[in-house]
Amino acid sequence: MRGILLAGGSGTRLLPLTATHSKQLLPVYDKPLVYYPLSVLMLAGMREILVITNTHHLESFRRLLGDGSQLGLDLQYAVQDEPRGIAEALIIGRDFAGDEDLCLILGDNIFYGQGLPATLSGAAATVDGCTVFGYPVSDPERYGVAVLGADGELLDIVEKPSVPPSNTAITGLYMYSNDALSYAEKISPSPRGELEISDVNRLLVAEGRGRIIQLGRGNAWIDAGTHDSLLEASQYVQVLQKRQGMQIACLEETAFRMGYIGMGQLVELAGRLSPGSMYGRHVQSLIRT
Repeated sequence: MRGILLAGGSGTRLLPLTATHSKQLLPVYDKPLVYYPLSVLMLAGMREILVITNTHHLESFRRLLGDGSQLGLDLQYAVQDEPRGIAEALIIGRDFAGDEDLCLILGDNIFYGQGLPATLSGAAATVDGCTVFGYPVSDPERYGVAVLGADGELLDIVEKPSVPPSNTAITGLYMYSNDALSYAEKISPSPRGELEISDVNRLLVAEGRGRIIQLGRGNAWIDAGTHDSLLEASQYVQVLQKRQGMQIACLEETAFRMGYIGMGQLVELAGRLSPGSMYGRHVQSLIRT
């Protein structure tokens, strides 16, 4: 399975913060927001990843992440100049996927949980059609919401319903088998002029090829697309890291733990980071453990 990280959009909900900066490059406590979804793809076992952003921010992402080789990754880049919908990422990334299955994650989504890597790798190995990930929320009317059967099976997805059929929101993480990628070309733009990912997923659900995995207790999901949620994400990361003495979404550590790089490469990466930063001290501490 290959990964797509969608870091496009205009970030209008975060103005004026995003007047000159990409939303996904804004800080969430001690690291850029994009580190969090990228680490999720890495934990799911993906090493070939396409980053989609707009022309204005492309070089900023290249300066931050490079070609990924320092982390044992193959990072490629593509452009989405206008916010034409999440589903367009499947069209942009079709050639990149080749014959492989695909995982799409939104660049402003943060996931955390001790059992998350096993959940993701298991889902990647069994996807047929689409697999979406649900999360219970108190305000489901803000999201795409799952319509669930008596046994918890996915029957439909309703986008921002006034009367939600459940409290299970569809998160910004999606997996597709290779043959399902062409479904993005079967849908028409919504009234807001975008290709909606929910429309792609609904086609596959209608064919009986849509599956939902519930991310419940022990997992956290934050859609950091507003000022409040961006602040809440920083506070959440701060509390966890200070209490547990660990790092969330440390790319160097993730690459090392996953076996993407060896100790020699980790030492080299640690040498590039300042011991004056909390992030740098953590990476350097890995050499001594």
